[in-house]
Amino acid sequence: MATAPAAAETAVPKRAGSKKLIIILAAVLVLVLVGGGAAVMLLKKKPVAEDGEDGAEAATESPAKPKAHAKSDHPPTFVPLDPFTVNLADKDVDRFAQIGVTLQVDDPKFADQIKAYMPAIRSNVLMVLAHKTAAELLTREGKEKLAKDIMRESVRPMGIELDEEDEPGSADAPKKKKKKKAHVESPVTQVLFSNFIVQ
Repeated sequence: MATAPAAAETAVPKRAGSKKLIIILAAVLVLVLVGGGAAVMLLKKKPVAEDGEDGAEAATESPAKPKAHAKSDHPPTFVPLDPFTVNLADKDVDRFAQIGVTLQVDDPKFADQIKAYMPAIRSNVLMVLAHKTAAELLTREGKEKLAKDIMRESVRPMGIELDEEDEPGSADAPKKKKKKKAHVESPVTQVLFSNFIVQ
């Protein structure tokens, strides 16, 4: 009879252990189901917003997306230039800038052409940077003007002359409007700054 109570004592801990295992498995199953449901809901929302069926969501997401050029069937090509370190044109204090530039082009063949003209392109960009002051480069407008200048100078070695009419404050703008020069589309679609330090 001494063996019957001992067997009863060992059976009780096994039941408690199996209950804990069942509770843990149920909790894991609930977490997996909740996570899967959340993933399905998020994936369903994105196609609706892209199709434009839900106007409120499409309006909030469309400004964040960059607009792609309609004529390109492939992703853009990026041509990074080595970082530029240049003394600025400040007269009162010695200041310098370290700027990383990447050119975005739609045509990979043109990217290869840019690489062939890289020494001339780097020289032109250095000349543009050397004529800037720290005050010009620290404003957003100054950075946007610098990007336009770099875009113009990066295609000049290949014989492509871009219009300067778009630039505000250009002294030559009235003269160029009289000439009625044909508008030339730049093969460089965007100038991106990867590094911008002015000291």
